[in-house]
Amino acid sequence: MTQDTLTKDIEVAREGAVLSAAFARPQKKNAITGAMYEALIEAFDAAERDPEIGALVMSGKGGVFTAGNDIGDFLAVALHETGEFPAWRFVSKVAAFEKPLIAAIDGLAIGVGTTLCLHCDLVYATPETRFQMPFVNLGLVPEAGSSLLAPQRFGRARASELLLLAEPFGADRALELGLINAILPQGELMAHAMSRAAALAAKPRAALLATRRLMRGDPEALKAQMAAEMHAFSAALKSPEAHAAFQAFLGAGKK
Repeated sequence: MTQDTLTKDIEVAREGAVLSAAFARPQKKNAITGAMYEALIEAFDAAERDPEIGALVMSGKGGVFTAGNDIGDFLAVALHETGEFPAWRFVSKVAAFEKPLIAAIDGLAIGVGTTLCLHCDLVYATPETRFQMPFVNLGLVPEAGSSLLAPQRFGRARASELLLLAEPFGADRALELGLINAILPQGELMAHAMSRAAALAAKPRAALLATRRLMRGDPEALKAQMAAEMHAFSAALKSPEAHAAFQAFLGAGKK
């Protein structure tokens, strides 16, 4: 793979008809900042504009996919804005992305690291992968349409377990749930994801994209749910219980 661009903490590269975007902030467990979201949005835009790009692969460096939002950075922006800050624009971009999206996940996949998978066409993980949607634990509500997509994908009972109890789960459980397609050794993960992405990119493009749209159905329900989530999330951010949870989290990070 040849490196095309290196944006701070996000590495973007191209291999044939496949564009890859990797979280590259392993010293912070690939926690996502606003600048990283902006770089990812730019990568998704580039993939959409380029007719030669047939698929996009997301991954993380350093044995971690992502620990979710960088809480300090996120709060600095989110408490003063509503619908336009980078995290919201990124998940909206992912939900509307029309080309195949593949995730190669190793290590932690927390928060958006898990909800992102619900929008992917193919997801591959390693035995070391750990998923979690801890929104309730932080006094928040789910995002990225996960309050709709999780019940659709897993059924109400299992979605309740994942979103209400909000406990971590491993790759074996994710495979059982249908969140991921396969579990691979760390050394084989990225090559496998890239090969599957290349296979998709080589398919007849119009038929592939039409099939993908048909499988996903009417996008309006997802858009409406994401808007409802954004409204509830913004309100929850200002709640005393979220404030207490964030302060505890930030305090623990300083120890």
